[in-house]
Amino acid sequence: MADTHQRPGPGGPVPMGRDELAGLLAGHLTTGRIPEPAAEPVPVRPAPPVTGPAQVPSLAGLPGELPIAYADIEALQAQVSRQLTEADPERLMAESDRRAQARSLVTQAVAQYATLHAQRVGHTPLTAEQERAVGNAVFDAMFRGGRLQSLLDEDGVEDIMVDGLTAHVEYYDRPRRTVERVAESHEALVAWVNRMAGLSGHGERSLTPATPMVGFRMPDGSRVTASTLTTRPSVVIRKHRVRDDGLAELAGWGTLNPLLHAFLVACVHAKLNILVVGDMGSGKTTMVRGLGREIPPFERLVTLESDRELYLDEPGRKPGPLTFAFEARQSNGERQGDKLAGEISLADMFSTALRYNASRVIVGEVRSTEVLPMLQAMSAGGSGSMCTLHVRRPHAIISRLVQLCTEAGMATEAAHHLIASSIDVVVYISYLNETGVGGRKHRYVSHIHEVHDVVGEGGRPTTTQLFAPTAGERRAIYQNMPSFIDDLELTGLFRREWLLDNPMKAWGPALQTVGRQ
Repeated sequence: MADTHQRPGPGGPVPMGRDELAGLLAGHLTTGRIPEPAAEPVPVRPAPPVTGPAQVPSLAGLPGELPIAYADIEALQAQVSRQLTEADPERLMAESDRRAQARSLVTQAVAQYATLHAQRVGHTPLTAEQERAVGNAVFDAMFRGGRLQSLLDEDGVEDIMVDGLTAHVEYYDRPRRTVERVAESHEALVAWVNRMAGLSGHGERSLTPATPMVGFRMPDGSRVTASTLTTRPSVVIRKHRVRDDGLAELAGWGTLNPLLHAFLVACVHAKLNILVVGDMGSGKTTMVRGLGREIPPFERLVTLESDRELYLDEPGRKPGPLTFAFEARQSNGERQGDKLAGEISLADMFSTALRYNASRVIVGEVRSTEVLPMLQAMSAGGSGSMCTLHVRRPHAIISRLVQLCTEAGMATEAAHHLIASSIDVVVYISYLNETGVGGRKHRYVSHIHEVHDVVGEGGRPTTTQLFAPTAGERRAIYQNMPSFIDDLELTGLFRREWLLDNPMKAWGPALQTVGRQ
């Protein structure tokens, strides 16, 4: 049967060959490349009607549900990308103008597609809302998270874990949900990872046989970790629900109470060195980001991160310090001697960062040998510095620090003295996940310790519990007066009598849990 598809020509409609149409709708996501410009733009022809469950558009039923096959989205994305490249071949346009131009081209392309869609036998014309959904999907494919963006846009999403073609979505206030068929193939998922790495400015980070593990951030700031070492290609996306909020917002969410909020703000202004610890997913980075937002604007700050998550160099709701944000660089998979070629670690960046004469240094997370330069920077005058550390239990904080120091080559006794001279305050965040039993995720400060000097030869740093849980209250309650209380009062932001004014009522209503207290 002859192909009846047509495209505009100089003298009227011109028949479109089957091969031309098939080539237009080829798997652009699989190749991960924008096709070469054609001699003239070719309108995207609607795909045939859906004929069975296997042809249902991916991610149906989610925000931005697509009324058409995703192959058409990819073809529209390729068409608009080609037009955008032709309009600005040297990429001289500012990014905001480039995106505005892309929006305009997308609107035109989708309107043309909708006309052809309505003319096809068996196709219901697209509504205005459906046209907007298609346009958003095309724009997402160009500048945002592609076909996973509808998941990222859902309210309450914290993590998206993709195992092969299946996504598991975790929320902060409801149980995990499973979404099938988020990619057409494993190769398509890998191509998506590499395209997102490129969009994020991390072109050197890609999934290849030489580099089977990658990490980067997406255009919206979400953190991505992907690997092909698992049974099937896997991707984990950690979404940052907040980027410019301070400690006041953490108090509003229940992580802090007003007393702890005032206490920690005063600690920041008193330039105490703060270590934020907790288990995985407890909100350590969010806490350090909030603490960083409290640093006075006249100071100079350097942040060091393996993957950018603090965003303290971006404007917040109030003026912040002059910030230089350093980010580690992954290798290209090749080796030069005993080191990966092109790799720049947190430890590598310290010497350069300290030459910026910053009044404070913040390390996103201490995981390995960077613990030594971090502690040495704190000890040698980096007052008001901060970092995070993964620790499962509050009583294991000092032991975890000592372990990292000794793994970096430092003797245990020397590690004890370095820790004691470096850290003033330790904030522990507890994490209670009740989404599986009908509740929500709770993140709250449960302990605040003060770190003192080593006592006796061969001893460990001593600590005092300033705030800790009590009977009937698992969140932090005032226990002991800090030795630096005078420093807090000198800031003008805290008064010692606040600690003694009925501390049991500082949290207000009891923690709303559905399990046992």
